[in-house]
Amino acid sequence: MRLLLVEDEPEIQSFVKQSLVEAGYEVHTAEDGTTAIQLASKHVYHGLIVDLGLPDQDGIELILQLRRSGVTSPVLILSARRSVDDRVKGLELGGDDYLTKPFALAELLARMRNLLRRNSSPPEDPTRLRICDLELDMLKRRATRGDEVLNLSPQEFVLLEYLCRHAGRVVTRSMLLKEVWGMRIQPDTNVVDVHIYRLRGKIDTVGREPLIKTLRGIGYVLKGT
Repeated sequence: MRLLLVEDEPEIQSFVKQSLVEAGYEVHTAEDGTTAIQLASKHVYHGLIVDLGLPDQDGIELILQLRRSGVTSPVLILSARRSVDDRVKGLELGGDDYLTKPFALAELLARMRNLLRRNSSPPEDPTRLRICDLELDMLKRRATRGDEVLNLSPQEFVLLEYLCRHAGRVVTRSMLLKEVWGMRIQPDTNVVDVHIYRLRGKIDTVGREPLIKTLRGIGYVLKGT
């Protein structure tokens, strides 16, 4: 698989590239956004690793440019920006995962493998979504976990569908408000938390492995396959 590493710090670029090559990836490198855009226009990349602090432009703007140009490959953001707001912004504006500096190479490799695996696995059946023993029948609008049929409201089904389609990835409250409730301006509401609470009560019942994880101050993750 071919990766694009966009990192302007030579030492970091060198040791990350070496580790990725040793892990079996073909790696192209760019030290700024302009070079990254040029490379992405010439090659197809299975995944990208993008530092936010680039010399010629912000990494977020680079990701937006790549998305607008049709690049759909998963993006792992590397950044020294550690605040919740920065992480949420990165995830909402095109990043698929976010790793703060300093980082362990083993963690970077593991996260990249997860992103590539999720992106390369086609759905077994487009009318069904399966996450562990949770299954959504998109035609009948029916959800089951194991042998149990879940009694979900239409809104809860839509919410669970969105979580399933983003399984293993962080979804923020503002993403859910926008995509599930159609609210483009985030109001002061706890509607997401209330529905997640009710959904968790129907899915993660006693004796079952919890599937919905809360990331305090950020959002939620539905356990991946």
